[in-house]
Amino acid sequence: MAMITVTMTMISHHGNNDVSISANRSLNIYRENLDFAFRLYKHISAQPDSQSKNVFFSLLSVSVALAALSVGARGKTHQQLFEGLGFNSTEITTEEVNQAFQHILQNLNEKTDVNLSLGNALFIGQDFKPRPEFLESMKRYFESDVFSTDFRKTEEAKEQINKYVNEKTKGKISDLVQDVDPLTVMYIINYIYFKGKWQIPFDPKATKEHDFHVDDKTNVSVPMMYEEDYFHVYHDEDVSILQLHYNESVSMMLVLPEKGLQGLEEVVCKNHLQKWKTSMEKKPKNITYQVYVPKLSLKTSYQLKEILSEMGITDIFGDTAEDLTGISEESKLAVMHKATLDLDEAGATAAAATGIEVRATSALFPAPTPVLKFDCPFMVFVLNRDTRSIMFMGKIVNPAK
Repeated sequence: MAMITVTMTMISHHGNNDVSISANRSLNIYRENLDFAFRLYKHISAQPDSQSKNVFFSLLSVSVALAALSVGARGKTHQQLFEGLGFNSTEITTEEVNQAFQHILQNLNEKTDVNLSLGNALFIGQDFKPRPEFLESMKRYFESDVFSTDFRKTEEAKEQINKYVNEKTKGKISDLVQDVDPLTVMYIINYIYFKGKWQIPFDPKATKEHDFHVDDKTNVSVPMMYEEDYFHVYHDEDVSILQLHYNESVSMMLVLPEKGLQGLEEVVCKNHLQKWKTSMEKKPKNITYQVYVPKLSLKTSYQLKEILSEMGITDIFGDTAEDLTGISEESKLAVMHKATLDLDEAGATAAAATGIEVRATSALFPAPTPVLKFDCPFMVFVLNRDTRSIMFMGKIVNPAK
């Protein structure tokens, strides 16, 4: 995928202010989007088949896909999408949101110290003519690749889309699309792939089988990675947190509740995350910890129609009520999302893809060294510290599954 690098030479003091104002607005937009992150997490976790399962998704992938869709939405539908993503339409303009996501795309794709790619694609039916201004915005702000697809040849269309996503996610997401409706006129695809090496790697020889306490009645044996080193750790009365750095701009945060995951899930919000990050930054870095983290590999898959509808984003799924006339005169949608996470001694690999199908209407301690062991359900975040945005988030309930 082509990468756009923007280089600016500042000529006047006024220009510097403009850039600073733009950067501050983008950071405000990322913070507002965190509301959507925790609402989406809670709605996914509340699904009957998710309450006792691992949850993992890319906030960034879902947000970018829906923000891209909002480019073509109008009226009440646009308002629902905008507010659903956490944005106040009276305080933030569509242009500012588009520019913020454009900044995220450029920031992530310019990183050279981790293997990371984020992008979008449009697969457009051969007889479908989206509005030129929609295509222009998708290319300008979301750096979208554009492909012509014959959706009447359903197997070929499915293979074309899945091959693209599979290549972009280095084989981690191989079957985003299960079935293609011949009435489909367009797919909006967002993908994200991330692979990073720990700044402090775990010694593979130290990985041993340990019990993981899924609940009061269930223990499972899992390979538990171990390392003793200077780790970034934070404690309060509610949680113990470990932050594992890949480099100066990307990190993984593991959050271990002191009184069980369910209690934390009921109250956790963006304010908690901000508090944890701030406390972690202030924490002295000369503390040695014995750290245990489960080695795991998981895949998740979600049909987001019901979940997004529960969150108030309903118009895009109606037969006639939705207003996506910025894309075409009549459209109908389905939204699917898949994500993967691999944790091993060297680092972590995560990938996700979101597809939107458009159809025609039709702390210091003396010895002994303190221990932090993630052997019961915990939350996980992968954070882009440059833009203060969440790339991935979820919970590990059973690393053996």
